[in-house]
Amino acid sequence: MTHAHTYMNNKLTRSIIVLLFSFCSQPLFAAPPGKIQASYDVIGFGIKLATINETFTRTQDTYQSESVTTAVGLLARIKPETVRISSQGKITPQGLLPLNFALIRDIDKHKNAIARFNWATAVLTHDDYKGVNDMPLPKGTQDRLSLLHHLPAMVQSGHTEFKFSITDGNNLEAYSFNLSPDEQNVQVPLGTFKTRYISSTPVGEQVKYEIWMATDREYLPCKIIVTDSDGQKLTQVLTALTITP
Repeated sequence: MTHAHTYMNNKLTRSIIVLLFSFCSQPLFAAPPGKIQASYDVIGFGIKLATINETFTRTQDTYQSESVTTAVGLLARIKPETVRISSQGKITPQGLLPLNFALIRDIDKHKNAIARFNWATAVLTHDDYKGVNDMPLPKGTQDRLSLLHHLPAMVQSGHTEFKFSITDGNNLEAYSFNLSPDEQNVQVPLGTFKTRYISSTPVGEQVKYEIWMATDREYLPCKIIVTDSDGQKLTQVLTALTITP
């Protein structure tokens, strides 16, 4: 074999190794099912406060997610509010890439908020009671609804620590999440699920997220606890689930 052949073979081998490494180093996100329908109860102060009905639909490489929260019981008598949240965007090998987010209230309309993601210019636009405001769009930013369907990509990446920003249409905040290495059995109204536990580390006045993701149900959250800076908790538990491939 000539020196030229040896050089070419070595170069080809190095190229293949680099190519394989580049594939392996990327988070590989299994495409979500065609449709997910989930219902939750929201518990706070020891009573049921609301129900949540969510629908996630995938069409090729795009997604549409909708969530409707309806007050029930005592809360419905005090304030019969209905909150509708929607998120639309792209599905990429690294997870969800939101494009539009909206939070619409039936009663407190002044609290309505919209977020638009312009990834080409790295600009996030908030449209809320403060007016229209443009700001830098950090890489990997999620909205509060896309977050729940983006987390499976984080789990499948093999990492145990994640950092990205979350918008609710009013504010953009940087969050840090940690994934437990072990599975936990969690009981909710729909049954007992094997889960992976992920939690955020709040900074300042940030809320803390604790999420139990069902490993045999597309990593869909079956339990969520949100704790505010005053220590008040809201718990969301799965009551119904339909997954369509």
